[in-house]
Amino acid sequence: MASTFLTPKTIVSGKDALKSAESELVKLGKKALIVTDATMVKLGNAKLVEDVLNNNGIQYHIFSEVNFEPDDIVVAKGAKAYKDNNCDHLIALGGGSPIDTAKAISLLLNSDAPLNSYMGKIIDIKRPPLAAIPTTAGTGSEATKFTIINDTANKVKMLLTGPCLIPDIAIIDPAFSMTAPKSVTSHTGIDALCHALESYTSRKSQPLSETFALSAIKRIFANLPACYDDGSNVEARIQMSLAALEAGISFNNSSVTIVHGMSRPMGALFHVPHGLSNAMLLRECMDFAVEGAYDRFADVARSLSLTDETDDEKAARIFLKKLGELLDYLNVPTMSEFGIDRDTYFANIEKMANDAYASGSPSNTIREVSVEDMIELYKKIYR
Repeated sequence: MASTFLTPKTIVSGKDALKSAESELVKLGKKALIVTDATMVKLGNAKLVEDVLNNNGIQYHIFSEVNFEPDDIVVAKGAKAYKDNNCDHLIALGGGSPIDTAKAISLLLNSDAPLNSYMGKIIDIKRPPLAAIPTTAGTGSEATKFTIINDTANKVKMLLTGPCLIPDIAIIDPAFSMTAPKSVTSHTGIDALCHALESYTSRKSQPLSETFALSAIKRIFANLPACYDDGSNVEARIQMSLAALEAGISFNNSSVTIVHGMSRPMGALFHVPHGLSNAMLLRECMDFAVEGAYDRFADVARSLSLTDETDDEKAARIFLKKLGELLDYLNVPTMSEFGIDRDTYFANIEKMANDAYASGSPSNTIREVSVEDMIELYKKIYR
């Protein structure tokens, strides 16, 4: 069966990528809305973008109200800032939250439809030009047709999708990820690993997405511990920024599966950052998903040169053991350590399982997944 493969129109990556992308940025328009958060302003990352725009005579307005779990209220504020300041294009700077927010803002600029009206649809509307500059090596949002926004009224994380949400330009400059603390490096790196693993073991995988997924997995296992140990390791940061991009391209052209399906309700109800909720779920969810997909997990083990074992189930189990060791090394906190109350959590398990199932992502898992399966997994995962 034929497959479509989508990527940003332009990708500029590597050391000094922002400087190299100047000629592309000037094509976007005359006044940018820079969508970012307060941390990016405080760290000076926003100024790096401002300098490039100033040097090229491009005006801008900074919208820095993005929070770590963006919602429809913040998106509406951003759209108002865009219109009030007569902007004609968007530049997203930050982790997945600012990039997802900028994508969602773009949906409100030429339409009066509320964000939640796009749920369950393939979005196809005209939007202003959009550039994405990730500052973490994790979400891959700079390369995807997805955005995840909290519906504050219904307490649901909306997964909105459409090719029009893919940024026109993705600028992958490792200089921006150098400021990420250890915990962010860990959680966002695991998020990228989730994207690649879920993509490769998805019912919707295709040959090109598989190529990008395996490359991302190899880069992550080789470089994430080094980034975690020493955030100033430039080469490891470069490799992780490429891995996150590859993983984003991979799942953009296949799908995520059970981890992301179960992660979104946790984030919506308990305000767990997206990468961290994925990290909390990854081990148990992959232990569940491996049954019925031993060949796919065995491929990953062999691509990492973990084993020469020809029996797929044995090879797959070797990979899962290695995955557990990586997660232990990266010190992923438990739900109780994060501060999620056990009684409140268990009282919401049925809602989370139903919301996860309704999202559609768990059904992309090769092993059949039921609401009851996820209820049991949610119970098992709480520690």
